[in-house]
Amino acid sequence: MEVLKRLPDNSVDLIVTDPPYLIEKSSGGGSMGHKAMKVYDELDGKNLMNGFGEEVLQELVRVCNGVNIYLFCSKRQIPWLTRFFCEKHGCGLEVIVWEKTNPVPLCSNKWLNDKELCLFFRKDAYCKPGCMANARTVFRYPINQKDKKKYGHPTIKPLPIIERIVLNSSRPGDTVLDPFMGSGTTGVAAVRNGRSFIGCEIDRNYFLTA
Repeated sequence: MEVLKRLPDNSVDLIVTDPPYLIEKSSGGGSMGHKAMKVYDELDGKNLMNGFGEEVLQELVRVCNGVNIYLFCSKRQIPWLTRFFCEKHGCGLEVIVWEKTNPVPLCSNKWLNDKELCLFFRKDAYCKPGCMANARTVFRYPINQKDKKKYGHPTIKPLPIIERIVLNSSRPGDTVLDPFMGSGTTGVAAVRNGRSFIGCEIDRNYFLTA
């Protein structure tokens, strides 16, 4: 919030971010239950399960030139986010899906956690995939355990997905913002493709990694 409040109105062209999800701990019995609790404890220890407030969304709308915002989120956050952007700000909505080809096998008492969702809210903003292959909304990639270990972040996203988002929804020279930067995937995607980048990260270790 300190950084966002210093940014001028309409000063960024695209926002791509993976903020803290709102996740309720649950567990089953046996080994699957223990694995679930290990995953939840890791996220909880990094403060990645408690969501974030509407004051952040207000700032994102203010600093964005139009509304051109991609937000990874949990299922519990979907109604709140769609109310804010679609009902309150008149945005269009698209859903991007990351289908995990190697999901954590936590399915003893619920559906398999084999996907993550990214909501794309748009109003008076640029989006030009250019061809059908670039316009696909479902990405099939494995959970990258190597990068998770290398960069130390438990929810790191595949770089090819973020790069496709950046290429589809910004032009060379545009400014991309990630207010929940983590280990810097959005920054890498932006800089590698000729965009300027602004990133915020409250965890010093993640910031130094980025």
